[in-house]
Amino acid sequence: MPNGSLETWLHPTACTARPFEALSLTKRMDIAIDIATALDYLHHHGTVPIVHCDLKLSNVLLDDDMIAYVGDFGLAKFLVQQDTMNSHSTTSAGIRGTIGYIPPEYGMGAQASVQGDMYSYGILLLEIFTGVSPTDEQFVDAMSLPKLVELSFPENVMEIVDHKLNNGQNPTGDYTDELDDIHQCLLTVIQSGLMCSKELPSERMDIHDVVKELNSAKEKLRDRTNCVDC
Repeated sequence: MPNGSLETWLHPTACTARPFEALSLTKRMDIAIDIATALDYLHHHGTVPIVHCDLKLSNVLLDDDMIAYVGDFGLAKFLVQQDTMNSHSTTSAGIRGTIGYIPPEYGMGAQASVQGDMYSYGILLLEIFTGVSPTDEQFVDAMSLPKLVELSFPENVMEIVDHKLNNGQNPTGDYTDELDDIHQCLLTVIQSGLMCSKELPSERMDIHDVVKELNSAKEKLRDRTNCVDC
């Protein structure tokens, strides 16, 4: 894809052939919604649900217009309903993924599920808006990206968001009100990330609800900022 993967934009390295500008809040919102919309299609709008099983930054690709696409379906699973004696569901045998994004139940032999994808999406969402990788060296023992975020949420949410996400923003009008809208938007996004990455699969948000929450937060932000290209 023309603009490579989301990983090269959020975690550029010295080996990157070209410099990458920081992604603004609005652009990150657009990308997060693009990914959620793709998952909603896979989980709810096909003949049978499809589980991606390896959602991560490097599998999110960006086109010329910075529209995000979910790629690499090498580990994807079709979930077949157990409604007859001859039907079956995908088992956990051979399930792989990427450390940091794999839902905890997969390590205990659970079947592939849409809830498993939701965990990976929750980690991805937190990573997009904090700029912190789930495999960062600070995560030792029982510490993880969701637990790090929980420690600051909601009172100190602005302390954990990526300090580069405001680059390119162009506030207009009442600056105080606008900052409040940005704060409320980030609260919604971070809360959604935490709800998606719950330890128990039954407690995780459904992707359809995530799409609605993120779209609502984006519209409120856009109505206030009147940002042309942020």
